[in-house]
Amino acid sequence: MRFNGKIAVVTGAASGIGKATALRLASEGACVLAADIDGHGGEALCRQAEGRIVFKQTDVCVEGDLEALMAFARQSLGGIDILFNNAGAGGAREPIDEIDASGWDRTMNLLLRSVALGIRHAVPHMVARGGGAIVNTASVAALSAGMAPTAYSVAKAGVLHLTKLAAADLAKHRIRVNAICPGFIKTNIFAASMEVPASLVPRANELIAGFADQAQPVARGGRPEDIAGVVAFLASEDAAFVTGTHVLADGGLLVGPRHSWDPAVPRMSDAIRQLIQATPG
Repeated sequence: MRFNGKIAVVTGAASGIGKATALRLASEGACVLAADIDGHGGEALCRQAEGRIVFKQTDVCVEGDLEALMAFARQSLGGIDILFNNAGAGGAREPIDEIDASGWDRTMNLLLRSVALGIRHAVPHMVARGGGAIVNTASVAALSAGMAPTAYSVAKAGVLHLTKLAAADLAKHRIRVNAICPGFIKTNIFAASMEVPASLVPRANELIAGFADQAQPVARGGRPEDIAGVVAFLASEDAAFVTGTHVLADGGLLVGPRHSWDPAVPRMSDAIRQLIQATPG
């Protein structure tokens, strides 16, 4: 029960990583304020948590909603000790030579601006509690090309740098700030970002999961609970000496090209060596 007496705010909490994290923090004693634009999902989460989670419908793209969310945490629960800035979606899918300004701005507002303003409006309430911990959801897409659309990837790279800057700014308040970079996690974000029709989402998720099972050294797709466990660590006193950095939770996706971990895939050097050995003289 690492979080007894702690108050946590989790955005994007109605499904996926946010839901798993809200449940994990609550299971370890935290009083959790869950926020999401999805009211039905938020209410279902509260029923599942059997009274351990409070829900407030929130659009993180609206600054007034974020400010009201943090104020609600203080007025109704007593303040904020932990903030998990997790709300997000795939955003605009066009490459840089095709994207329009509205799609770019919409993606940045959801994935980067909301994180900055979430921190901005949570900090006064965290200061009043004597400090705390902030965790931001970034992505493997912040670290490598080809993982996600351009706007999404740029926004997540911005989250990583914002995390470092916020850690420096907020150290004087005894507030730690870190980020997590998930890899292929079995949620609906991939199908949603590709605008898959609702009737095909289950099948699309099966295909995505099958790809994820083969995409990295850990031979399965990630689960929301995998990320929740790392977030709980970063939010806890077990990580009291950790700030301004990120944790890569990707099953080894970024360790290198597939031949670096899969012996069934030939290496270029092996192919050249075989060529030399097969050449007479």
